[in-house]
Amino acid sequence: MQNSERSGILIALCGFTLLSVGDAVIKTMSGEWSPLAVAALRFALGSAGVSVLLAANEGKAAFRPRNPRLQAARGFCLAAASLCFFSAIFVMPLATAMALAFVSPVIVALLSGPLLGEKVRSAVWFASLAALVGVGLVLRPNLAELGLVALLPLASAFFFALMIIANRASAGQGSALSMQVFVQIGAMPLLILAAVGGHISGFESLEVTAPDWTIVARCAVVAVTASSAHWLAYIGTQRAGAATIAPTTYVQMLVATILGWWWFGDVPDLLTLAGAAIIIGAGLLLWWSTPREHVKLRTD
Repeated sequence: MQNSERSGILIALCGFTLLSVGDAVIKTMSGEWSPLAVAALRFALGSAGVSVLLAANEGKAAFRPRNPRLQAARGFCLAAASLCFFSAIFVMPLATAMALAFVSPVIVALLSGPLLGEKVRSAVWFASLAALVGVGLVLRPNLAELGLVALLPLASAFFFALMIIANRASAGQGSALSMQVFVQIGAMPLLILAAVGGHISGFESLEVTAPDWTIVARCAVVAVTASSAHWLAYIGTQRAGAATIAPTTYVQMLVATILGWWWFGDVPDLLTLAGAAIIIGAGLLLWWSTPREHVKLRTD
């Protein structure tokens, strides 16, 4: 393995590790503030930061998208995925939510047929059935305890898959930085509406009060770690190639399990771990059997 490929893998691993660290920081705010407001504040800070970088590096012209509707669709999907995932990790173990969210590559493969006109390969159907078994094992105790709330990570995976497909459709319409700006700014209207809707819904857990400074600080930390993670994943992909880097995203599951045990005392049982392993295996099967140009990484 060449030195550039080794360094690319290491850099990408650092990036994906940061993503799970950010998710754990989000979970520390459980019960302290509305998860919908947390999502809105996190992306408000993040979009402001990347917008400043874009303006400094590419100027005002870079803020004009070629296809505004497509960028709005990307933003909507990111907002919906983030709202569902943030809400999920407020009420269930981080590793469990992460395992269910990893169904997204399978959903992408299934939706690529009807939405992008791609042929659905036999490996996709096999991976889908395997992932379904894994989902059943992971959901087993949580669906009984939490009810339909346990399906939030699956909803997040669905919207994230739609965003990946929209990312494919928008390829070549701007720099990597401008694509980050478009998707984060596009997410803001739904995030704000969701936070306001939660506030007026009457549910105490969704009430938006003046946040403690630590809430703002933690949201800022997540905005920085997420942006840094995306940059590291991009650099790693440039050095080693997307097909080589893609499987390293599953380091998030390991980090989420460790942090969930260390910070929150959440220890997944053997059946949950088995389900997670099956879901991850299904995702790896898809990556290994997919042409290199079709491989995409997490960009939320």
